[in-house]
Amino acid sequence: MRLAPALTLVLLLGPVLAGLAGTLAPAFGLFPALGGRSLSLAPALALLDWPGLVPAARLSVTTGLAATVLSLAITALIMAGWSGTRAFRWMERALSPLLSVPHAAAAFGIAFLIAPSGWISRALSPWATGWHHPPDLLIVQDPWGIAMVLGLVAKEVPFLLLMTLAALPQAMPRRSLTIAQSLGYCRVTGWLKAVFPRIYAQIRLPVYAVLAYSMSVVDVAIILGPNTPPPLAVQVVRWMGDPDLTMRFQAAAGAVLQLALVVAVLTLWRLGEGVAARLGKSWIARGGRGRFDHALGLAGMAAATLTAGAVLLGLAGLALWSVAGFWTFPDAWPDSLTLRAWMRHAPGLRDPVLETVIIALAATLIALALTLACLQAEHRFGLSPGARSLWLLYLPLLIPQIAFLPGLQTLALIAGADMGRGVVILGHVVFVLPYVFLSLGDPFRKWDTRHATIAAALGAPPRRTFWAIRLPMLLAPVLTAAAVGFGVSVGQYLPTLLIGGGRVQTLTTEAVALASGGDRRVIGIYALAQTGVVILGFAAALLLPRLAWANRRALRAAA
Repeated sequence: MRLAPALTLVLLLGPVLAGLAGTLAPAFGLFPALGGRSLSLAPALALLDWPGLVPAARLSVTTGLAATVLSLAITALIMAGWSGTRAFRWMERALSPLLSVPHAAAAFGIAFLIAPSGWISRALSPWATGWHHPPDLLIVQDPWGIAMVLGLVAKEVPFLLLMTLAALPQAMPRRSLTIAQSLGYCRVTGWLKAVFPRIYAQIRLPVYAVLAYSMSVVDVAIILGPNTPPPLAVQVVRWMGDPDLTMRFQAAAGAVLQLALVVAVLTLWRLGEGVAARLGKSWIARGGRGRFDHALGLAGMAAATLTAGAVLLGLAGLALWSVAGFWTFPDAWPDSLTLRAWMRHAPGLRDPVLETVIIALAATLIALALTLACLQAEHRFGLSPGARSLWLLYLPLLIPQIAFLPGLQTLALIAGADMGRGVVILGHVVFVLPYVFLSLGDPFRKWDTRHATIAAALGAPPRRTFWAIRLPMLLAPVLTAAAVGFGVSVGQYLPTLLIGGGRVQTLTTEAVALASGGDRRVIGIYALAQTGVVILGFAAALLLPRLAWANRRALRAAA
């Protein structure tokens, strides 16, 4: 038990550090299997010769920054204007469904909404637009990445809201807001001045994770991002899959550049925090009570509605297309509904669904076992993790996947490892473990230790106390953390593609592969199947504690 934290760090950071080493070596010409036996700048020079390098790098930076700034601003406005209200309680209930939608499924849904022949265009045509044919507009995969930013914001706002809600009790928002309002400040302005600075200090690492992810995301970029050129991370994946194996050198150089871009932008963001703090102090000192408070509150509600509506309407569009018969533009509804597409593609769904569930269950169980062992070791041996431990936990989320997964794949090939399901499961654990730990850490630490004291007084050893008392009482948080980890694993595209060598087919890899096709019915089926698997995990996390404690009123209420 005492060795659990060290073992967890090895399993968490070992693949990341090994993968970085495996990426850096080919980036500087070292790849003996492909003839690279000496240090060389040839990969970097080849990368610099690629004509699309500057636009691709610029696209990665601008879309990542835009998505992060918008997500943080929307989260702050929602919390400032509506936290503690009845409307906000409805938003909290919508968080789980929104978080359970994988990024790829949400991106497909948004694409089906905003495309020139999408649901929005159909609803407005021809009575409002005069369009009898889809307009010749580049909306999805636009060269500026606007659609990609919208897709990222729709998924990152719920995540930041969840992190903000977890940090809220430590900021004492009610007391601070009451004092601010007693001094004449309006609600939104008072919250932003008195509460938000303390909240941001708590959610800084999640914001960094959102920035790093948005700059280097691949699946959402393939679905919604531009293609000529694509964001840098997408181009690196293309080079990794090139039949010419010597392109691996250029791919490694591109991965190193992606890592450098993320580090540079994170550093710039950190410096910007200092500038924002000085400007914020000046804003607070000026004593403005909030002239546009009502407008800001409405803007927050509008942003929340658009964010949730985009994801939910997108899923509805996916469901409708999966059963649509003949459907011509500009009709807002298909001529008929049929299950023909489901019947045709259902047999092909069986293997990806089974592979997805097996990998996600295995990765989640490993992550859950390691998390429980670490938390129990904290309790038994009086360990107190500090800020450094939190940084280590977030490290796999802060380093771009494209920066170390190609290196991990290279090292696995050199070592002769079977690029199959087992290696993919271990790769998923690296990304599932941080989310499981963050979801379960607070409930585990807040458990009333007087129960353990009573059990010890009655002669129960610590192991029995854990299994017979603590774990059953924490069944609901444990299953919720497992559902979160399961959903994270289901949505993993790049680890499955690269570590699996393209031979492990899950719902996510199959759905993203369909992005280049034009059959919306098949895309709708695979995206809905991907979402349905995750929703089943969350449903089980909600229902099982209620069934297990049907005759225990207090435990049933806690669940």
